[in-house]
This record gives sequence, C-alpha cells and structure tokens, in this order.
Amino acid sequence: MRDSCLRLVVGLTLFSAALGAQGPSPDGRGRGGPGRGGSPFDDLRGPVIAGAPFRGVQSTNFQHTLANGNHIVRQEHATIYRDSSGRVRVERTVSRPADATEHEVISILDPVAGYAFRLDPATKTATQTRIGGPEGRGDGGHGGRGRGDGTRHDGPPPASARAQRQDLGTKTVSGVVAAGTRTTETIPAGAVGNEQPILVVRETWFSNDLKMPVIVSVADPLAGDSVVQFSDIVLGEPDASLFQVPAGYSISSGRHGGPPRGR
Repeated sequence: MRDSCLRLVVGLTLFSAALGAQGPSPDGRGRGGPGRGGSPFDDLRGPVIAGAPFRGVQSTNFQHTLANGNHIVRQEHATIYRDSSGRVRVERTVSRPADATEHEVISILDPVAGYAFRLDPATKTATQTRIGGPEGRGDGGHGGRGRGDGTRHDGPPPASARAQRQDLGTKTVSGVVAAGTRTTETIPAGAVGNEQPILVVRETWFSNDLKMPVIVSVADPLAGDSVVQFSDIVLGEPDASLFQVPAGYSISSGRHGGPPRGR
C-alpha cells in the first residue's frame, strides 16, 4: 500500500529538495504526522543553500481521521536560522512521551566546517558528527526521495498514479513573494486495492528570495492532512554565534557519516 508521507521544511528545514530543501517535514518521519520522535537532523537534509540568509518560524499542523472516527492531531513549531554560507540552526521543543515533559533541542548544520551538532541546553551537552562538504548533504542516510516541493515520499507511488499540475500565481507570505503550484495526484480505482479513485492534493508556495517553499500543504486520505508554513520571516544575516556550540558545553562524537538520530 502506498506509504506516502509528508516531509516539510528549511533550505534548511522544512523542505527538503526545495529547501535545498533544508527544512522540516510535515509529518516528522514516515506515517503518522509530526511528533513521532524523528531526528532533529531530519530538518537539515538537502543541498546547501547559500546567499539567502533569514530567520523564521516554521509551524507544522497535522491531522488524520481514522476509519472509526478517531482523530490524530499534532502541532510543531520551530525557529530556523540560515546564514549566507548555508549554515542552518533549528530550535524546537520536543515531547518525551514517557513522562509527558518537553525539552528544547537545537540542531546546527555547518557544511563549511563539515560538522553537524545536536545541542541539549538542559544538560549543556552537544553531539558532533562529521558530514559531507558544501557540495551537498544528500538525505542524511535516511533514504526516501524528495518531490521537489519540500515534501518526502517514503516509498514509490503506484505506477498507475496520474498527476496534474496547476499554476496558482503569486502571493505575499510573511513579507516575501511566493509562487504557488497545485499538484493533484489521482490513484485510480484498484491501484492499491481501493474501490474508488483517491485524490492527493499538494500545494506549494515557493519563495525565490529564500530559495525554498514558505508553505506546503498536503491533503492525503491515506497519510493525513498536513500544512507547513513559515511566518515571522526576517531577511538578513543571523548572528554568527548561533551556528557555534556555546561555551561550557561538553562535546561528544556521534556516528560517522551522517547526523545522529534523535533519542
């Protein structure tokens, strides 16, 4: 069965191929929506985006209605910074399901120095991992493939699926001009055991100023509905200290070859 799922977020995060697609994915990792314990470094996959510095807040809203009428609803917020060299910092609060507490996790990707860091402000610890150079990061070793609009698709779509693309013009999103496209993918009856056709509708609003999407929304009956949007966008160079491990942190090494997975 088609295991589609969104992956928002920034040349940074949210938005993989288009972010450079750096940027976080609408559903965390795989099916089920955001907040499923994916690595904070999932937000940092994609090629390096240089020359488009900014700061912004990424909001992810996910909902899925089950066959019995039960609803799954999740929300996530992350503050994202990117400098002119393509360094990225993502600050977000994650939940620990075991004790229902929340803690801040900070991810820093420095393609210039060739390192990724995961910072835990509560314990003042940092995990450092060697990464590839500025020519590109790939997908961090997690597999999957980008759609070019900032979402991820974990598994091939049915061979018989058909897609139609529509130009939505332009609009201003949080102070930046973005061009919109709507892609409607039709999965014909019988392609995945479905009695009737299934429509998956994806809208992407892409900013040339940021070189990444600022809105990605997906209506998917199989995987759920997701909206990832940037707000409070400020163009310009963030403070250089944001992309460094603060003084007083202890640094340990993570696994070689890609960003470490979250706990």
